[in-house]
Amino acid sequence: MTTTGAHQDAAGMPVRGMWWWGRRRSAVLDIVLAVVSALECGLEGVRFAGEASLPVPVGVLFGLVVGSVLLVRRRWPITVVLVSVAITPAEMGFLMGIVGLYTLAASEVPRRITAALAGMSTVAVFIVTVVRLRQDVAQADVDQQDFDPSGWYVPVVSLFMTLGLNAPPVLFGLYIGARRRLMESLRERADSLEQELSLLADRAEQRAQWARREERTRIAREMHDVVAHRVSLMVVHAAALQAVALKDPQKAVRNAALVGDMGRQALTELREMLGVLREDAAPVPAPGPSVVPLAAVGAAAAAAAEAASEDGDGPCLDALEALVEQSRQAGMAVELVVLGEARAYGAEVERTAYRVVQEALTNVHKHAAGAKVVVRLAHREAEVAMQVENGPSDAAVADADLPSGGNGLVGMRERVARLGGVFVSGPTDAGGFRVSAVLPVGEERAA
Repeated sequence: MTTTGAHQDAAGMPVRGMWWWGRRRSAVLDIVLAVVSALECGLEGVRFAGEASLPVPVGVLFGLVVGSVLLVRRRWPITVVLVSVAITPAEMGFLMGIVGLYTLAASEVPRRITAALAGMSTVAVFIVTVVRLRQDVAQADVDQQDFDPSGWYVPVVSLFMTLGLNAPPVLFGLYIGARRRLMESLRERADSLEQELSLLADRAEQRAQWARREERTRIAREMHDVVAHRVSLMVVHAAALQAVALKDPQKAVRNAALVGDMGRQALTELREMLGVLREDAAPVPAPGPSVVPLAAVGAAAAAAAEAASEDGDGPCLDALEALVEQSRQAGMAVELVVLGEARAYGAEVERTAYRVVQEALTNVHKHAAGAKVVVRLAHREAEVAMQVENGPSDAAVADADLPSGGNGLVGMRERVARLGGVFVSGPTDAGGFRVSAVLPVGEERAA
């Protein structure tokens, strides 16, 4: 009787198995109660027919019909209680009254209606009990002359009998109804929490996917910045070495030394980054196969770059002259122009500015062989700006045929946007290409 519809659905039980019953067990219970109530009222109908001067079959039939009303107690509890109140003067339907009051109190009927019907039933039972008890007392007074009950005996005993008959089913029904509503509320809350947890899990999975994409991009950008520039210069020097090997052996030796130095620098930077990745992203030993989280790899890549910058080995604006000199040694005509008073910036700002200039020079090596390049660096009050502009490529200079992944400009734009700066790139009217970036420099970003 306390099982809710949600619980029945969860248990795989039909909600509407037979008419208004949710389960077969409920239907069987109500049918049994209706049969017992009909038999009770039928037996009491014999006495009622004698007192009302009616034929006995009429009284029995009346009792059977009235008692069977208990069958609809779940669907129409108010009807059951009203019928039990109506037949109270006939002194029949005690089981119907008890079960009807319990069902009414445990149902979803408004409390004011429940209180009114329970009060009506109590008053009816109290009146019938007083009348019957007065008759019994009067009969006892006639039979026993020494029996002299006081005036309070009949009402007090009738009140106790009435409360003992009506109060327990009402109180128990209220308890069962409150318990049922509490269980339904807890079940709904559990379902709501399950839905929220499912939604949170979906959002967490989306955030994890987004984080994995970001970490892949960051790893690719860091590896590209570390290796691509030096490898591009090595390819350029190797091509020059091949061209002058027979004509100018001394220059060939210098180019070979430069290629070796750049290769060693590229390997050193790559080894340092892989070493930090191996230390920071070391998996915890587990009984099964372990996988290094991609987020840890990305964090380690960033940590490697930051650690290198803090140690003084990372790229900074002071190294721009050496960077430009490397391109000059590779045969590029590069001019460095510095405007404003140089000062120290935050490590991330200097590293980003350096990488922008480095990638722009790498692109010139790849796509504009023999072009003249101007690198401008401007120190302003609240920002630092850099611009790399090259003219058209020289057709007389052999192209180094360097491969391009098409991610250089994308990586530069991501780096600048990450610091809240502005990045612009595009061809010039003279047939060249220009890369410009402006990075904000606040007090919180200063070194």
